[in-house]
Amino acid sequence: MKKERAANKHPKKLILKAVLGAACLIALAYLFPVYILLLNSFKGLREIYLGIMALPAGLNMVNYREAIDKLDFFVSVGNSLAITVASTLIILLFTSMAAWVLVRYKTGKSKFFFMLFAAAQLIPFQCVMLPLVDLMGRLGLQNRPGLVLMYLGFGSSMSVILFHGFIKNIPLELEEASLIDGCNPFQMFFLIVMPLLKTIMVTVAIINVMWIWNDFLLPQLMINKQGWQTLPLKTYLFFGQFSRRWDLATAALILCMIPIIAFYLICQKQIIKGVTEGAVKG
Repeated sequence: MKKERAANKHPKKLILKAVLGAACLIALAYLFPVYILLLNSFKGLREIYLGIMALPAGLNMVNYREAIDKLDFFVSVGNSLAITVASTLIILLFTSMAAWVLVRYKTGKSKFFFMLFAAAQLIPFQCVMLPLVDLMGRLGLQNRPGLVLMYLGFGSSMSVILFHGFIKNIPLELEEASLIDGCNPFQMFFLIVMPLLKTIMVTVAIINVMWIWNDFLLPQLMINKQGWQTLPLKTYLFFGQFSRRWDLATAALILCMIPIIAFYLICQKQIIKGVTEGAVKG
């Protein structure tokens, strides 16, 4: 019996090692471009052209100082932060409420709207961007509030689906008890349901923050004006028609990555908690 158990465990260990090995290779493949970016951010332009893979001669911080100055870094960070925070908060509020209504008020219309949200994920932004930007311009919304509104539209489909799956696992008895105690639907949602959505909200927030912070195309179409530009838009200044300032661009891209990496590390525990709780509840 012991030999049979040992024989059964042996293939499982091999499969586990193979999966871990594959995961490590995939992680290295994703991290390798970041390593190259970091390596070249300390080089001068001549050093980069001589060898992208070569180690820098020294930790040259001139690129970072010049990039901060040309990016107008703190203004650009403020623009990115304001747009990202406002868009994410609005997405969390409206999509969580929409998902709760779709789960609790089951009618033919609720199924139709849920399928509509699901189908919206299949439509690429490039298919609708020109008529949509034209419409926003006609409405006088080709500005930062209009950009936030567009992020709400494009971020709603996935967020509703994520909230929808989580809310289905919340016991209905909690809401029925609050209804007996005299809560109206708004009190029921904000006082009973929303506190239970904390973990999935962090996960949805992470997904949307990473997308909105790194987005280039939508801000380029909506708010590409001096003083309004976000960090991704500003980095485009290093790529002119006749020159490519790779030394400054690599440093600028590293600076763009630092805030989002810090945000992810701060929220890492909540993400893991949300995933494990969702697995247990599912």
